[in-house]
Amino acid sequence: MPPDQRPPAPADLSALASGEIRVEGRMPWSSNGTFLVVCELDGEAVPAIYKPARGERPLWDFPGNLWRREVAAYLLSEHIGLGAVPETIQRIDAPLGVGSLQRFVPADFAEHYFSLLENPAHQDQLRMIAAFDLLANNADRKAGHCLLGEDGRIWAIDHGLCFHAAPKLRTVMWDFAGEAIPAAMVEAAAKVASDVPDELARLLEDDEVEALRRRAESLVRRPRFPRARPDGRAYPWPLV
Repeated sequence: MPPDQRPPAPADLSALASGEIRVEGRMPWSSNGTFLVVCELDGEAVPAIYKPARGERPLWDFPGNLWRREVAAYLLSEHIGLGAVPETIQRIDAPLGVGSLQRFVPADFAEHYFSLLENPAHQDQLRMIAAFDLLANNADRKAGHCLLGEDGRIWAIDHGLCFHAAPKLRTVMWDFAGEAIPAAMVEAAAKVASDVPDELARLLEDDEVEALRRRAESLVRRPRFPRARPDGRAYPWPLV
């Protein structure tokens, strides 16, 4: 994404990286332990979403440490210049142990993918997020995982079920099926095919890193959005 279209980053994220973490409460409707926290440092307070490893429920098809995938999704978004995933870091010294901290995005929480899609002004951003999900192999893109921030940007959250080595795409974003993938994302995929940053690769298994490269190569060769599988497993539940 061109620099002039990137969302502005917070002026200083040192509070997120090294500030004292105060737990405000547990986020509702989350299947895993997910907490709203405030990170305080030198008078600065940054709200964040904390997902500790110890709060994860075991899944038959995903290994543990889903929090690592949250961080990896942010690093992938930054690597390709998308800038759609809020700043997400690893914290070892968090109250419930190691996990991910993601900057909390002030947003209109009445909006979601289906309502945003109705506005043509949002559709280019949604296409880019849908293409990002192809690269990340997102197995859980619910409508509520697309947030309309107070800054007018659409932000993508909840990436714990990404980067599986096997095809796992489950998403509500099938409205672009058959369309050409934006040229900027095809260029970004070519970048991933030739270079997965070490910082990102260290968060995944070797076969998952290789699968990410293969998905990027496939997107470059066939730059069109796929169609949903007819077996009904292409959609997450719940949809929102």
